[in-house]
Amino acid sequence: MSTAILRHPAVAGRFYPGDPDDLRMEVQAYLSQSTSSDQERVRAIGCIAPHAGYMYSGHVAGAVFAEIDVPELCVVLCPNHTGIGRALAIMNEGAWETPLGEVPIETGFAVALQQRFPALQSDSAAHRAEHAAEVQLPFLQWQQPNLRIVPIALGTGQFEVLEELGLALADVVGEQEKPVLIVASSDMNHYESDVVTRTKDHQAIERILTMDARGLFDVVRQQNISMCGFGPAVAMLTAARRLGAKSAKLVKYATSGDVSGDREMVVGYAGVVVV
Repeated sequence: MSTAILRHPAVAGRFYPGDPDDLRMEVQAYLSQSTSSDQERVRAIGCIAPHAGYMYSGHVAGAVFAEIDVPELCVVLCPNHTGIGRALAIMNEGAWETPLGEVPIETGFAVALQQRFPALQSDSAAHRAEHAAEVQLPFLQWQQPNLRIVPIALGTGQFEVLEELGLALADVVGEQEKPVLIVASSDMNHYESDVVTRTKDHQAIERILTMDARGLFDVVRQQNISMCGFGPAVAMLTAARRLGAKSAKLVKYATSGDVSGDREMVVGYAGVVVV
């Protein structure tokens, strides 16, 4: 394993516990809320999971990852909230650190993807302070002790670019001997009332559940839905369709108001599994 670059946690102790034991307990609690002991985990192609602080959205993320038989290799697509670095930024070597340990980057897959889609550039700066991929890792680590990742941060909203990335992803995933999970990290509508947010989010979720990447892109734009990770979701859905996905299921939906009690300014969280 190359540890030329070790990406240290940017939001441990803020978005989720920085203490390993506290983090294990919290992740386990969110996963066990959503699963029964005899529940069969599904072999998923992709998923959408939220990335807010665990206090607000951990129960939704837990519901997603409790359903999935997490494979050893996960591609984690996230939005670029910081504006730092390239618009299409991959890390193709090194490892990511969380309080639960180090997760190596799968260099072979990352390089193959860059060869297939050269617009994707190696850039650790885009990832350094970005929380949206990082908060997924403790759930993935807990479910898969041999986890390896390919992290990609997207700072573009161009449909054609997102679609091309999705098709390239499908090609490289299709060449793998073992299964790969494509994780799209996204919250839903931001900072409107609970009523407005649920209405807007439902429109986006309808398109997601029909695996209609273009329809999702269009409804987000037309209805002014501030879904931060629509780019990752578009790329994941494009890849999943190309890989023969049969259905998408809404595992859980909530807003921050369900936890905070504030219904005036909320953020929406949707958990979706694509099989």
